[in-house]
Amino acid sequence: MAYITHMFIRIFLGAMALMYFAFGFWSLFAPDQMTSQLGVLVSGPNGSFEMRGIFGGVSLGAACLCLAGMFKSNMVRPALWFLIAYMGGYCFARLVSVFLGDMPDPGTWAFVAFEAVSLIFALFALKAHSEDRCP
Repeated sequence: MAYITHMFIRIFLGAMALMYFAFGFWSLFAPDQMTSQLGVLVSGPNGSFEMRGIFGGVSLGAACLCLAGMFKSNMVRPALWFLIAYMGGYCFARLVSVFLGDMPDPGTWAFVAFEAVSLIFALFALKAHSEDRCP
């Protein structure tokens, strides 16, 4: 069972790394296009500068951490904890935003669902990793 759990965790971290790499490169090299696809308008050099840093740089860093967790057993826990903190932060902020009266369009809810599912997977993966003592 530990082998299956370990493989699931590696596949999950690999999928997250691919997603973060894709989003990070898109955000780094086409921040205005990325934000406009999300219905967010960014203007001026400071806007692009921030989007490249926040969505591009952080996503590429997240991809590297997930990739490290996929290939190095001593990086599994840090990668999963990062995903829990990062996706948990997104979910918390989205809940607060809705509570404060912001209601995004239906397309944005796909991101919310992705963040929530990623958080749940990361929580279960960390629990399974701890219980099975995966290498």
